[in-house]
Amino acid sequence: MALITGLRPPATLVIDLHTHTLNSDGELIPAELWRRAQVLGYRYLGITDHVDASNFEEVFTRLKVAADSLNHGEPPYLIPGLEFTHVPPAQIRDLVKRARQLGVPLIVVHGETLVEPVAPGTNRAALLSDIDILSHPGLITSEEAALAKERGIFLEISARKGHSLTNGHVVRTAREAGAALVVNTDAHAPGDLITRDQAERVAQGAGLTPTEVQDLFFNAEVLAKRLAKL
Repeated sequence: MALITGLRPPATLVIDLHTHTLNSDGELIPAELWRRAQVLGYRYLGITDHVDASNFEEVFTRLKVAADSLNHGEPPYLIPGLEFTHVPPAQIRDLVKRARQLGVPLIVVHGETLVEPVAPGTNRAALLSDIDILSHPGLITSEEAALAKERGIFLEISARKGHSLTNGHVVRTAREAGAALVVNTDAHAPGDLITRDQAERVAQGAGLTPTEVQDLFFNAEVLAKRLAKL
């Protein structure tokens, strides 16, 4: 697995860059999700509600207001983002471009998970766009993983039931390509949030060595800090 800087200082607390609120299909308003994450020791929290062409501007506006109201020094730092979901592959690049022009710092695309009828070609279209994370990419190919490496896009190890079915495949394919990984919860409810220990176990269960797990969390912190400055 790729290490962004070649260093491996100890990472602390939890970084989760893929969660959902009432602004899409989550159960909580942003402030409550943020508070529950705070109690679990989160350092950075990305809220990436599901969007398509019809709602991405409105959802980002709401999440930006939430971030502005909550980011006053206490962790977790809330990063407002979007997850483009079930968008026809041919539309992904243009929608991502429009979201970047709007100022969206964190963009995730809903990958080709085994448990939903995601359109074939979504992974590749997403990796050819200006995104940060390809979530639960399912049976991602070696060529797609190499593209993620080339473009600096993170591939997700998912803690969410169903989406996690291919975590082992994602790890093996990413390792061979040298692509960077991140663990996210894809949380929709309070019980979906996890502790640092649980996140490490998810990563190890997917096949990462203890050293690779530490690399993974350090990479996630590098990404989170970069997004927080945008």
